[in-house]
Amino acid sequence: MRYTFAFLLVASVASAQIIPIKTIPLAQGDQFLLFPSNNLGMGGTGIALADTLLDPFVNPATAMRLGGSRFFTSPTAYSTSQNTGAGRSLPFAALIGSGAWFGGLAVALQQVDAPQPGLQPPFPPCPQCAQLLASGPQLGPPPPSHGNTYTFASLGHALPAARIAVGASMAWSRLRAVDGVAMLYPQSQRVDEAGHTLDLRLGLTKDWTGGRSLQALVLRQGVAMDQDAAYIDQIWDPALQQNVQQLRLENNRDQSATWGVDLRYRRPLPDSAWTVGWVVTVNRVLNSQVPDYDVLGIARGAGRSTAADVGVGFSKTRGPGTFAIDMLFEPIASTTWGTAGAPAVDALGDTLPAGARTMVNRFRFANAVLRMGVGRQAELPGAGKVAGLQLGLALRAVHYRLTQQDLVQSTTQHMNQTWLEWSPTWGLSLRFPELELRYAGRVTNGMGRTNGQQVFFPPGVRAVDVGLPGFFVTPAGPTVLTGVHTVTHQISLSLPLR
Repeated sequence: MRYTFAFLLVASVASAQIIPIKTIPLAQGDQFLLFPSNNLGMGGTGIALADTLLDPFVNPATAMRLGGSRFFTSPTAYSTSQNTGAGRSLPFAALIGSGAWFGGLAVALQQVDAPQPGLQPPFPPCPQCAQLLASGPQLGPPPPSHGNTYTFASLGHALPAARIAVGASMAWSRLRAVDGVAMLYPQSQRVDEAGHTLDLRLGLTKDWTGGRSLQALVLRQGVAMDQDAAYIDQIWDPALQQNVQQLRLENNRDQSATWGVDLRYRRPLPDSAWTVGWVVTVNRVLNSQVPDYDVLGIARGAGRSTAADVGVGFSKTRGPGTFAIDMLFEPIASTTWGTAGAPAVDALGDTLPAGARTMVNRFRFANAVLRMGVGRQAELPGAGKVAGLQLGLALRAVHYRLTQQDLVQSTTQHMNQTWLEWSPTWGLSLRFPELELRYAGRVTNGMGRTNGQQVFFPPGVRAVDVGLPGFFVTPAGPTVLTGVHTVTHQISLSLPLR
């Protein structure tokens, strides 16, 4: 029996309106957690509770609500257990308002550590692998880490009489490493990446009396990445009558475009401290090129996906205390396919021409997301000093059904997959009249990473028969995912510019 697991990766600086699509529980670090957030320590809630720090980087029209010009910096560091990944980011941002006009600029520098390469059993040790890798074309010694650069710019205009604001933003990133991608080539010795993303957004806000508000956003994000994977193959040398190691390089390209629409409505409930909010988000993803990931085990092809978030949130603020909860349902339909690189003969004896589909994978998701948190503020001795504490929890339950049609073997197979991701969060804040300091942290659990080793079973025994906790099937055999957790820390500073 042959299973194919895909992993669709979307890179976004402000990813609140980009719905993640994952079909294996592969851990990814918080690489794109760059900008400060009021609600990160409360589980990242945001449907019924505004996040005045993060919202301007998600919907540029909301910068009008910041009330003045401010400077931000939010150093962030994350690490995945068992030394399987780490990264550090240093962003700087300024949001500026002048009359009816407002805008923002931001830049972030980032360092992502390269994972340690693993050798592929059952081959014997390869003492010359390092020399082979160093001697490969355009390779040289593998760097211990890679640098990424992110930029952001926004501009907006408010109509005070109508209580309407319109804003547009552009985010561009130059990427040399995306955390977790190397894990999609579990038998490789090294993966080099290069590419960029371009995120364009147009947002609108409308406020009414009584605290009611509407937010609308249209976005288009493009991703273009080149991935060069290096392998050490065992080749039989008839002259030497033994196996020898040989370097093999593969070039893959990941190219996709995401279109998205996001609508959010929020209103206070009459005669209470409660606020209710609704959100509807729809993404359409077109993958013109899908890399030849080892986890796919199929020829290069393409894909398309439609994803939605439909949810409701509640928040309550009474005195110094705040509570918020978000509940979302996430239906996703995704289809990927492999194409024949050369003419192939199917099981019925018919010839499939080059470029014809050889395998079609249809995924149908029914995910659920729950985020909740509490916060409490207290005045400290001294004018204007306020301390805050936050605690929260974020849950994502993933469930999908895969229908795989093999057009070469003329077979159809079905499979169900489920897992649970959960993240406790916490935060501390200290506000002075002239500045605000925040610290937020979280631990993401429920996913795994591979060390590059594979498990081989006797004939007739499958991975599903032995109850492996997490695995995906490559052409060489099943690869086990070992459970890991990702720890993230963010310290942010916010101060008025005038």
